[in-house]
Amino acid sequence: MKNFFLFIAIVVPVLFLNLTGCIPSKPTEDVEILPSERLINKLEVNRRKIRNFEGHGTINITSPKFTGSAAFNVILQKPDSIYLTVMGPFNIELANALVTKDNFIFYDALKNTAYTGKVSDNILSEIFKINLSFADLMEAFVGSVNLTENLYKIPDDYKVEYDEYVITYIDSTKEVKKRYKVNIRELGITDFNLRNFNNEVLLDGKYSKFEILDNVAIPFRINVFNMRDDQKVLIEYKDIRVNKKNIFIDFKIPADASLIRW
Repeated sequence: MKNFFLFIAIVVPVLFLNLTGCIPSKPTEDVEILPSERLINKLEVNRRKIRNFEGHGTINITSPKFTGSAAFNVILQKPDSIYLTVMGPFNIELANALVTKDNFIFYDALKNTAYTGKVSDNILSEIFKINLSFADLMEAFVGSVNLTENLYKIPDDYKVEYDEYVITYIDSTKEVKKRYKVNIRELGITDFNLRNFNNEVLLDGKYSKFEILDNVAIPFRINVFNMRDDQKVLIEYKDIRVNKKNIFIDFKIPADASLIRW
């Protein structure tokens, strides 16, 4: 089971993503400066356009508990399935994990052992070492930010700096400030910053190397620094496909594998 948690540790920090990137530009005269309510609405519409997602790339992580890198493949079927594969040298599959809203299966190929169990908020928190809902995990892999809670909320600060919108929300209940930067031309979230009321940075992330897929700006490079856990994560996708009919999850545990219920 140790390899399971190590495997998850590689993937986890991709949680609240956000970031600074190069997006193909439209002519300046074609750009409309949007009021905050229209901007948030458009960002949410784009987020919900992604129905399925497949990505191949590498993850590099540096933290007090783990330092290393791995190649990975991920397939997501919204709203209920995430399938992750960690690859070794020569594209040998080392581990597979299928997580749904209700259950998880982790297969350790080297030990030919599968672990399975029910998914709950407590179990997700234990596995991923963070209070992360299934929905947040789904959005993290796509590189999107769920702004549903802000659809009918006026930002505490809203301005334009050069070619980016800068939006700030203050959450008095959680005592945090959330700042988002959004590229004006293609509406990609390029930067995310989470601070407490003492102005201490809790989470800082940047997205870059955007490509427009199905009319949505998708980041191919994600760089996240979780200050609370002293954890740095760099995710670089080599290939991403979205909303394709041939993206599906085909995961079967070998018949001779040992099965452990967790």
